Amino acid sequence: MKGLDSLLPTETGLFYDGGFHQDPAGTFDSFNPATGEFLATVTKASAGTVDHVVKRAADAQVGWAAMDVRERVACVRQFASAIEADAERLARIDALDSGNPYRGMAFDIRISLAVMDLFANLATEMKGETYPGGPSRLNLSIREPLGVVARIIPFNHPLMFACIKSVAPLIAGNAVIMKPSEFTPLSALRIAELASHIFPPGVFNVINGDRVAGSALSRHPMVRNVSLVGSVPTGRAVLADAATQVKSVLLELGGKNPLIVCEDTDVEYAVAQAVKGMNLTWTAGQSCGSTSRLLVHASHYQAVLEGVTEAFAKLTLGMPFEASTEMGCLTTPPQYAKVKQYLEIGRAEGAQMTTGGLPDAPPHAEGLFIRPTVFAGVTPEMRIAKEEIFGPVLSVMSWTDDAEVMAIANGLEYGLTAGILTNDINRALKMARQVQAGYVWVNNASDHYPGVPFGGYKDSGLGREECLEELLSYTQVKAINITIR
Repeated sequence: MKGLDSLLPTETGLFYDGGFHQDPAGTFDSFNPATGEFLATVTKASAGTVDHVVKRAADAQVGWAAMDVRERVACVRQFASAIEADAERLARIDALDSGNPYRGMAFDIRISLAVMDLFANLATEMKGETYPGGPSRLNLSIREPLGVVARIIPFNHPLMFACIKSVAPLIAGNAVIMKPSEFTPLSALRIAELASHIFPPGVFNVINGDRVAGSALSRHPMVRNVSLVGSVPTGRAVLADAATQVKSVLLELGGKNPLIVCEDTDVEYAVAQAVKGMNLTWTAGQSCGSTSRLLVHASHYQAVLEGVTEAFAKLTLGMPFEASTEMGCLTTPPQYAKVKQYLEIGRAEGAQMTTGGLPDAPPHAEGLFIRPTVFAGVTPEMRIAKEEIFGPVLSVMSWTDDAEVMAIANGLEYGLTAGILTNDINRALKMARQVQAGYVWVNNASDHYPGVPFGGYKDSGLGREECLEELLSYTQVKAINITIR
């Protein structure tokens, strides 16, 4: 691709202590999933280097925490301004590296800036309290940073997660070590180039690597919090590693999320929300919050199924870096293989594929392209109805009464998001209270609102993000008891 050298980050080493470094552990290559084209060779972190990075970050954190919070906020705002000025390049990097369409990655930058602004504005809410006491006693509490925070982020929103998952711990006074997915490291390296001129050395760090680096971060005794956005199995691995020490953990994990269509809902609106909820034009359905279980009342089942099938079939695949592309490709070869396997599983289980599957003429022969896929005739016990596919595959099921649909919706160990489409406010509120999910939409799907807590029930995670609770989770409370003499 023309101009690739000027687009991709100049530095592809490990970013720590204010500069880029190599590691004897070696390197790995990054590829464009839409073409198979080589993009860059990236340095891989060894466990020994992780130990060194953590110790240098711990040294830097002391001075960072001692700064006035307004100075930390000023650095974060400068960081956000640098990202905004570099927005087009960053969106193009993510489109090349992740296979997500350029338009979706440009939207990710707008979200990133909004969340960074949210946390900058919330900085003065990191308050302590005073407590009743006698005339010679003063009891108060203050909030202090944890120390070093590790953030492990996935491949579906590389730039957005690198931005919005770093600012809360930074504003709280922590040093941050970011580990991007080994499949999509390039936009994080580019923002490290931008950050190198903004934060004190060692405060913001980006290290690339595989499970070795992630485990070394999670197990390190000087990492006081490890936060992950990823799959349930990866979350369990992080929990196991973190349990070798006593530290806090924040997990945003997978979902198999229901979108419930009631019989009093307009069919056309239900179809639009079902398509929107799958995040096809954003991440090709590779989203933990996607409403991939469409639960339609029997009276609307056929009409909604036909509408969704038609809408999915109209979506066109294209090369991710072209501005006109509606849906790109999957991001990683393992994920591509997994989704293809589930297409076969669905057929073998007896579900009917009404549209989708592998394209006859993909935009590029070497690309990881799968068409938006709809399965009809799905029953709750099928694997495609129970297991997170993390791709452009929608399972459509029928129901007849509210108790039945609640049993289906709550019948899995996932509980991240849910959607309810109804014109009956009492029914909406009752279902919203009954559904076991951490984030519920009524007459909507997919949207996030900065400041509203996002996180999951059950196996879908621990803690809440994108809100004041996330900011406070990167602090610890110290009680101070004063005797007045």
